[in-house]
Amino acid sequence: MDFSQRLQQISANPDALTQIGRGLEREALRITPQGGLSAQPHPAGLGSALTNKWVTTDFAESLLEFITPVSHDVDNLLTQLSDIHQFTYSKLGQENLWPMSMPCFVGSEDDITLAQYGSSNNGRMKTLYREGLKHRYGSVMQVISGVHFNFSFPDAFWQQLFGDQAEQERQDSVSDAYFGLIRNYYRFGWLIPYLFGASPALCGSFLNKSASKLNFEQVGSGTYYLPNATALRLSDLGYTNHEQSSLKIGFNNLGQYLDGLQKAIRTPSDEFASIGVKVDGEYRQLNTNVLQIENELYAPIRPKRVAADGEKPSEALDRAGVEYIEVRSLDVNPFSPIGITEDQVRFLDLFLTWAVLSPSDQMDDAELECWRDNWNRVVLDGRNPELLLKIGCNGERLSVQEWGLRVFAELEQVALAMDAAAGNDSYQQTVKRLKTWVEDPELTLSAQLLSQIKQHEGIGRVGIDLAGAHASAIQERDFTFYSQQDFEQEVEASNSRQQQIEQSDSQSFDEFLDEYFADLK
Repeated sequence: MDFSQRLQQISANPDALTQIGRGLEREALRITPQGGLSAQPHPAGLGSALTNKWVTTDFAESLLEFITPVSHDVDNLLTQLSDIHQFTYSKLGQENLWPMSMPCFVGSEDDITLAQYGSSNNGRMKTLYREGLKHRYGSVMQVISGVHFNFSFPDAFWQQLFGDQAEQERQDSVSDAYFGLIRNYYRFGWLIPYLFGASPALCGSFLNKSASKLNFEQVGSGTYYLPNATALRLSDLGYTNHEQSSLKIGFNNLGQYLDGLQKAIRTPSDEFASIGVKVDGEYRQLNTNVLQIENELYAPIRPKRVAADGEKPSEALDRAGVEYIEVRSLDVNPFSPIGITEDQVRFLDLFLTWAVLSPSDQMDDAELECWRDNWNRVVLDGRNPELLLKIGCNGERLSVQEWGLRVFAELEQVALAMDAAAGNDSYQQTVKRLKTWVEDPELTLSAQLLSQIKQHEGIGRVGIDLAGAHASAIQERDFTFYSQQDFEQEVEASNSRQQQIEQSDSQSFDEFLDEYFADLK
């Protein structure tokens, strides 16, 4: 069946398109009123970073992460994220949230304090993993922020697509379908940094750490940019692991993916071995393999399943197949107080639904590299009207605009089906607005941001002004989905949960690590 036939099949049951599951994770650096990185620990008023279900930290004490639960309604999803931001601002004092993906002025690696999760073995392991990242790639690379979008199709969707199946057959069909989506994401997902990339420029203090050979232009005293760049966060300047470039992790099916991942976790690295694991009685990293743990794998999209207690992510996938996917290539939207907008969420709904319904041939390593090359062209030069992208590894080439409009023609069909199921025209309006961005690169987020950076002669002023405006906008609103009391109760409960975890530890930290990595020996 082709895309249109599959879409028609799905559309017969409105629940297939209205019960999509979505969750958001937004990262944001805490900054001082002057725009510097906060040196303060994680605010006590936000509870335990180890166990709070809504607010935690990512790499550093200053790098907050906001997490929504799974929602089946776009408005509820964004309202939840707004409420989480509102509560967080109430505990920040004079601090604000940096509104961009790329950090601004960072004096030195030592200005970045690793995230702390208490004295439990689990908490200490989380911090040690970050210690390893620091030694491997440097802390500055690790405080780049993003927005992750978790997405799943409902049972009704799979029922319409596959009909009645036995449990194992359904599990395999769903996993295969998600891997088909992932392959199409590599083929066409460059549309996401083209439209929503918002890191066309960066601070000189960041550039010093990356030894880039790119031909940057300068604005003001310390901001560097590429004229047509969209998302430098996704380039080699951002967090990529050069040791990982030799890994061949395929996406043709779950077995191939898990085999590649297991190999990466077990492959020793000479470069990382030179760091040492325990030096003078102090741990420096979890181990010397190419990946310390699975989360270290750099990928713009990941297959996921909620893991049971004590279960590793790959074990969960192996046990019960792919449950949802995590899209990891979204820059923080600097013009949104919560880092993402309704149009972005609706576009991802449309794009991922189109990607799972469209034919998706198997992909070898060479073809995957050709598609990755397209991504790299778009992140460095995506707004160049003369930029041509390869169609796979074949000789044929298309401009971003030509190819984008071809995809949008089919996204319009998905939008019609989704709106018919929901009884409104929200998705059609999103397609209509964003189609103009494909036709005119100057409407994209990266173009809008770069225009402001040039106008104000640097990132710093733009970032501080936007941070202040976002703080005011959030603080002026009322709680809508949650209440202040809901958040205060979670703060208290999270502190209690951390205390219980710390009291229940019966092993030494060395024993805990030995047991955790026993299967690698």
